[in-house]
Amino acid sequence: MKLSEIKEILEADVLVGNENLDIQMTGGAASDLMSDLLRNPKEGSLLLTGLTSIQVIHTSIIAGMAAIVFVRGKRPNEDITNLARENELPLLSTQYNMYSSCGRLFSKGLRSIR
Repeated sequence: MKLSEIKEILEADVLVGNENLDIQMTGGAASDLMSDLLRNPKEGSLLLTGLTSIQVIHTSIIAGMAAIVFVRGKRPNEDITNLARENELPLLSTQYNMYSSCGRLFSKGLRSIR
């Protein structure tokens, strides 16, 4: 599933990476516990999270995540968006909560990385 499709399904705003909306996601993960991502990373996946800390960016880079969607309308601060921009890591924000976001994406064909 392309990131542009995810943007539409989740009615999301693009915070960083408008030029990368055509990248393909290999799967998805939802977590607020960053250590879970490192247990079974899958390159090119989408992360859905409610956390807006700098560790989300660092962990996503290490785990090879292709993009991050912040749920519940959360938006990271400028330091976080700058780090994502430097690492070409697209960031989106949706008003949907994590459960609804996962359900919407799953129903459209995006599968879990696990």
